[in-house]
Amino acid sequence: MSNYRAPDFSRPIYAELPNCKFVPAPKDACLPEGFMCTTNFPTYVKVNNRWRLPIEPRMDAHIVWCPNTDLLKICEFRCIRKGDLVAVAEAEDGSEGVLVWEHGFSSEHEAQEDAFGFMRSETSREKPINYEKIFDAFKRNKGQQGHIIWVVGPALVHARGREALIWLIQNGYVHALLSGNAVAVHDVEAALYGSTLGMKADGSGEAGGHSFHMRAINTVKCAGSIEKLVEDGQLTSGIMHALTKAEVPYVLAGSIRDDGPLPETLTDAVLAQEAMRKHTTKATMVVMVATALHSIAVGNMLPTFCMKADGQIEEIVTICVDQTEFLVSKLKDRGTHQAFGVVTNAQDFMRLLQLELQQRHA
Repeated sequence: MSNYRAPDFSRPIYAELPNCKFVPAPKDACLPEGFMCTTNFPTYVKVNNRWRLPIEPRMDAHIVWCPNTDLLKICEFRCIRKGDLVAVAEAEDGSEGVLVWEHGFSSEHEAQEDAFGFMRSETSREKPINYEKIFDAFKRNKGQQGHIIWVVGPALVHARGREALIWLIQNGYVHALLSGNAVAVHDVEAALYGSTLGMKADGSGEAGGHSFHMRAINTVKCAGSIEKLVEDGQLTSGIMHALTKAEVPYVLAGSIRDDGPLPETLTDAVLAQEAMRKHTTKATMVVMVATALHSIAVGNMLPTFCMKADGQIEEIVTICVDQTEFLVSKLKDRGTHQAFGVVTNAQDFMRLLQLELQQRHA
């Protein structure tokens, strides 16, 4: 973690720069010419001769000013309404009243590397991982101290990282879980039938197991919901059981491939994104495990920073776990440049995390 350095707005150069220009949106979900498109860096906007940070930052969105409430917020394209005052600025250096601040978490005296050197790639299975910093980040953000979002794929359930995630949920290290239909389906299947897609914990197949996930879906649908299945005592273990019991919110975003889907799965992509955004706006730490599509989707909703309760700005710890370097590189290429890659399989990462945090748990 690096301490945040805000721009020095006491410097005369910032006082001389103009206020940002705002132009009314011509109609719903339409923007005026020259609109500002946001990044995930801290972005300061000059309004009434004062530099301010808009609320709910994210990339690929737009800045709206509400004079009546003096609220400066970042809105997605689809949320723009006719007459909204939209920031118009194509320059990001402050010359048009918008300053994208890329240097907030970089050191003033970063060490200069030699022109030639080994092991220079940012993410590699051959490079050592500083797990101590990862464990410390979890301790700093657990419980009421932060908001840890988990973004997980079904491989976590198949690879038996399930028990570790259950422990993390029960002990305050999960504030929200963002995933798809499959994670919940396979978790419920594991709880009801002891298998995922018919595969038992020892890796062997179960006779007729190919239908177990469909039977799990039917059980949930007959009950009406996962929550009702827990209340009725039919679902007594697993990730979804732990989330329900601990009252930890989750979002299941649907896809074309979904079986069922479960009653809780949001099949409207826009509604799913809105539901996820309620959590990404509060994130202080994000952990992505074994899911390409959901990791990139959530990454596109994340700023690089968060505002802590004491008003301090901190970088959002973003950890991406996958068995190949490809996903981390893809995530960075899509704009989530702050993501830190851990190249390993889901089971090993989850088990190590659980064991270490159990020793430190208070």
